[in-house]
Amino acid sequence: MTTPHSPTDGAADAEQVREVIPHGDPIALFGQWYDEARETEPNDSNAMALATATPDGFPSVRMVLLKGYGADGFVFYTNGHSRKGREIAANPQVALLFHWKSLRRQIRIEGVLSPVSEAEADAYFHSRARDSQLGAVASDQSAPLDSRATFLARYEEARTRFEGGEVERPRHWSGWRVRPLAMEFWHDRPHRLHERRRFEHSAEGWASTLLYP
Repeated sequence: MTTPHSPTDGAADAEQVREVIPHGDPIALFGQWYDEARETEPNDSNAMALATATPDGFPSVRMVLLKGYGADGFVFYTNGHSRKGREIAANPQVALLFHWKSLRRQIRIEGVLSPVSEAEADAYFHSRARDSQLGAVASDQSAPLDSRATFLARYEEARTRFEGGEVERPRHWSGWRVRPLAMEFWHDRPHRLHERRRFEHSAEGWASTLLYP
């Protein structure tokens, strides 16, 4: 009869000691994990929680979709008149969270927002499905709505207005780039002896340290 390995068994101990989150470039490590997630997550591997706060410190969080990333940051798009848009305008300090259940991993990112260029916003807006473009025109995101029929009527008005031509991107609909100041990687390990590594950025580049789980 066999018994489960404990963390102090010889072979299991050697495996537990092996670090799976290396020190180095956290953007490159994000790319590796993200590529794996795109192969394993059944829905929206690019979904991330975006946490913002009012100037008074009241937080709010919602899911958005990652639309690009690189050494300069992580990009998403939204309506600037929405609640998150107003909070972004008042306080550009935000946090992101990726959680990939299939890989038993998560990444937390803390940073500061800046707007993408008008050219970037136009290019992404017109890469979306036409119905999604029209929906962005029709929606006063986060504003009170008396009935769904009103929203659908606004959508039909936008569809008629732009029929046969290009949908004009609303000036308040754009993208933001989160420049990361800190990134924290978490990986599930046996016996709840999980592994965490936090990276922090300074003028000298990225430094990292392991954290107790």
